Amino acid sequence: MLENQFLPKSYVNEPQSGVFAWRSPSNIALVKYWGKHGVQLPKNTSVSFTLSNCYTETTLEYQKKDCPGYDFRVYLDGSREEGFEPKIVSFFDRIGNYLPFLEQYSFRIETTNSFPHSSGIASSASGMSALALCLVSLENELLHEELSEETMRKKASFLARLGSGSACRSVDGPLIVWGAHPKIDNSSDLFGTKYPYDIHPVFMNYRDTILLVDKGEKQVSSTVGHGLMNDHPYAQQRFEQANKNISSLIRIFREGDIDGFIEIVESEALQLHAMMMTSIPYFILMKPNTLEIINRIWQFRKDTGSKACFTLDAGANVHLLYSDSEQTSVSSFIREELSAFCVDGSFIEDQAGQGAIRP
Repeated sequence: MLENQFLPKSYVNEPQSGVFAWRSPSNIALVKYWGKHGVQLPKNTSVSFTLSNCYTETTLEYQKKDCPGYDFRVYLDGSREEGFEPKIVSFFDRIGNYLPFLEQYSFRIETTNSFPHSSGIASSASGMSALALCLVSLENELLHEELSEETMRKKASFLARLGSGSACRSVDGPLIVWGAHPKIDNSSDLFGTKYPYDIHPVFMNYRDTILLVDKGEKQVSSTVGHGLMNDHPYAQQRFEQANKNISSLIRIFREGDIDGFIEIVESEALQLHAMMMTSIPYFILMKPNTLEIINRIWQFRKDTGSKACFTLDAGANVHLLYSDSEQTSVSSFIREELSAFCVDGSFIEDQAGQGAIRP
């Protein structure tokens, strides 16, 4: 089995205590992953921009102990977050075969986000990838020969996926593919991989301004949302369309076809929400201001010739994507027109980044 490549070699060292820290970004999918099977495996291939300014910084302190069993505490911004701990237990259960030292240490997991917890940014992707990188860093201390940086990141992506599917796309950047696809070399369901083909300069340094329409708790959890695809009448057509869009993006990225990029990215966002609106039970995740922003983006393109476009996650907030060359004009548009439809006029300015780093 391919998963066997992530089983560890024998441990020869026994560090008694120490600390590791990683800063891992969130990401925004251009072609959406929605629907899964098995243990956190995607029903279709997805591709995402790794972000830069929206990140989670996690510090893992470890102490050797005598009694086997999980022993950890989680802290968010310095305060104990017991509500996060059941998810970490589930994560440890899934990755125990690949990191058998988990029961031999006590852990203090301290995490902080660069963005407000209520901002609607996917903190599970950045948080799980940062934790996975810390754990693989600890494993390196136990091994006779350290893993190479590439191998370490590959294993961290594999492990992060088992905590939160999209987390596997947050280890590297700027453009990451997740899910086996016949036209993408080395793509895999097990971990994220860097997009391997030519990318036109127009898609370099892409910007993402996140317009915060709603700061409330998610109406539907990602787990529930993915589950709704199991008996969805249009699920198979959706998976096929997503994989077709991946194929189309190969030419679009190579040739710098921004109009083709806009068509795929915006239709992907609307398809994601259409699947939620046509599931049983059904949900409308957009808010009136979401639609107002979308219509104003379309009008702005018509009036100015801009190539700015939008995408959405499974919520009401709008990600406005645009090239670095349009920063001045789009920033004015955001402040003068779109910010009025955001909670307290709030938005987050971000851009494509290179992935996780050691702080």
